[in-house]
Amino acid sequence: MKKIIATLLALTLFGCCFAGCGEADADNAYNLVENGKLIMSTNAEFPPYEMTDDNGGFIGIDIEIAQAIAQELGLELVIDDMGFDAAMLAVQNGQSDICMAGLTVDEDRLKVMDFSTSYATGKQVIIVKEGSDVTLDNLGEKLIGTQKATTSNIYCSDDYGEDHVVAYDSSITAVQALMNGQVDCVVVDSAPAEELVKANPGLTILETEYVTENYAIAVDKGNTALLEAINQALNKLIENGTVQSIIDKYIKAE
Repeated sequence: MKKIIATLLALTLFGCCFAGCGEADADNAYNLVENGKLIMSTNAEFPPYEMTDDNGGFIGIDIEIAQAIAQELGLELVIDDMGFDAAMLAVQNGQSDICMAGLTVDEDRLKVMDFSTSYATGKQVIIVKEGSDVTLDNLGEKLIGTQKATTSNIYCSDDYGEDHVVAYDSSITAVQALMNGQVDCVVVDSAPAEELVKANPGLTILETEYVTENYAIAVDKGNTALLEAINQALNKLIENGTVQSIIDKYIKAE
């Protein structure tokens, strides 16, 4: 009888090792960079979606949505702040699990990353100095500032040619260039644009929108398990109103 029990115990232990027992191994079902953690690459210079507070902590719409998703999945959220293009590459290179950085979906990005359900709508607008003669109609005759590797930069370069576009490391430095007279305008998403105009007296936003697009969460191409988990959590947060309440916290209705 003892031999039978010992044999059954050995088989059970072997089965656990083969199947990968334990909570840590269960996390591998998501193909995470690090067990138990959801690593998010971002560029924390895109208020109100991602930014730092006075204490150097990360706050914003994307940060809070990511925290809510991590909580739904039983994971610890880890924020990794870097340049915008580096944040996208981090997902592709296995350095982060997700990228959230006011990230929109386009054909080129779909070739190298997979995207979640959209959770917010972004509008590209044009920031100018007060009294400027810049309009959407004559934008191609002007020098346009954008943030490097963003859809703003891609759209403006495609529409008006790279000779008319200057790419900066962040929208903040692009606006500084506008204030210094180095560019005639800056094209950026509407929510950050409002924050930038508020922080820089003498600037205004043209009433005509340039482009409308949707924000989504990026994962590495082919990481279906993680994408499905992200979508399941995100859709729940959209349906129960959590996502909208986070957006409303940072973007006040007019």
